[in-house]
Amino acid sequence: MSRYEEGIKLIEESCGNGKDNVIALSTVVMEPNADGMPSSCVRDVDAYYEDGVFYITTWAKSNKMLQIAQNKETAFAVCFEGIYGNGIGENLGWVLDPKNAELRVKLRRAFADWYDQANDEKDESCVILAIRITRARIMRDHGAVRYNLDFVKKTEAEDGIIG
Repeated sequence: MSRYEEGIKLIEESCGNGKDNVIALSTVVMEPNADGMPSSCVRDVDAYYEDGVFYITTWAKSNKMLQIAQNKETAFAVCFEGIYGNGIGENLGWVLDPKNAELRVKLRRAFADWYDQANDEKDESCVILAIRITRARIMRDHGAVRYNLDFVKKTEAEDGIIG
């Protein structure tokens, strides 16, 4: 098993199997800060993980969705799991769109404790956000063991740089 495959297995063990994960999701705020530069915004969200993608139910007009519409680059950290990295955000559309039917079932199952209280599925602004991981770092034993994964090339990243 390659180091990339070992790292993927660790992510699956920590985040997979239908688990409701809390991740810190960062987006780029396009309005300039006091120095005229863009800044970032981070928030905790519940996310379902499957095959290199975190899925989040949200409102299409939320700040994160408006920011991702302008800049799809995101960063994330899986809370208390030693997993963080970068991804590309994509609005998959209304949760009740027939193309989302299979994924919606998985999300409802993973988020069963709160899904109906937080989501108004009849509102077409209730959408699914996909964060497609591009790079990730996994740290174990307080950083003594590290995996730097390039999800695009499907290999361990040699430079170890995670933005």
